[in-house]
Amino acid sequence: MPLLTVQHLKKYYPVSRGLFARPAQVRAVDDVSFSLNSGETLGLVGESGCGKSTLSRLLLRLEDPTSGSIQMEDLELTGIKGEALRRMRGSFQMIFQDPYGSLNPRMSIFSVLEEALKLHTSLDAAGRDARIRELLKMVGLNPDYARRHPHQFSGGQRQRIGIARALAVNPKFIIADEPVSALDVSVQAQIVNLLQDIQRETGIAFLFIAHDLAVVEHICHRIMVMYLGRLMESAPADALCSDPLHPYTKALLSGVPQIDPSKRRRRIILKGDVPSPLNPPSGCRFHTRCPFAVPRCAEEIPEFREVRPGRFCACHLVEKI
Repeated sequence: MPLLTVQHLKKYYPVSRGLFARPAQVRAVDDVSFSLNSGETLGLVGESGCGKSTLSRLLLRLEDPTSGSIQMEDLELTGIKGEALRRMRGSFQMIFQDPYGSLNPRMSIFSVLEEALKLHTSLDAAGRDARIRELLKMVGLNPDYARRHPHQFSGGQRQRIGIARALAVNPKFIIADEPVSALDVSVQAQIVNLLQDIQRETGIAFLFIAHDLAVVEHICHRIMVMYLGRLMESAPADALCSDPLHPYTKALLSGVPQIDPSKRRRRIILKGDVPSPLNPPSGCRFHTRCPFAVPRCAEEIPEFREVRPGRFCACHLVEKI
């Protein structure tokens, strides 16, 4: 049984356009379905504005979905509110993109970590102190640094603190929202390796959101590709990166730098800009920029279906291109 099952999840934001204008909605997430297993890292990639961060907020119940289902094991999360939701928050945590902005500059690292332990555990003062030392060791930091403040750490160290905070209450899954994009390349490798080590030790599941497909391929077991609120493709990481099926995935991968000349792809330049989610194209969301589009693509929304074992794609022409 999957740890997390998401079915037909939607999030529409109403937009006011004036007294006499017709009401409109921003379709930030539109009919997204997937599953996440324990001990698995699932990657989520796509251009800015495609709905990745909105999806993460829905999964954490920071926002209520317009419709759809979010099920963790046998528990439906969309119907939980108030005190019951607060108790459940220990089961899912988040690592933020900005390692400095996500930490209170007035609080010591000890206080930052202790806050989570006070909310979600019954540990006494001595138990919290021991747990904080254990967490700092787990993420490769000296426990003696616990009384320091965020400005006394480097970017990579602050991100390690963010990881320690997410791990503090033993969650079942963690959403990592572009956790390495603000870091130097050498530090990115350290953080990625750290997340892999933690997963091997704890069996935790990750939803890893990023723009860098090279990083996603390295750390993830499966990858989902999102465009304008909808999933375009989902597949095991090695299969998707070596043989992409959807035209949008092909375009994204063509821009990934390759050291080996034999592995370099012909660069695919997409024409035009990403359409507005306030007025998305009819049919396939990608057809206005797709080099293979046919009239059917503008008329009919392609089904997100399994086209090969373990590989899902939303494209009418997937067998032809």
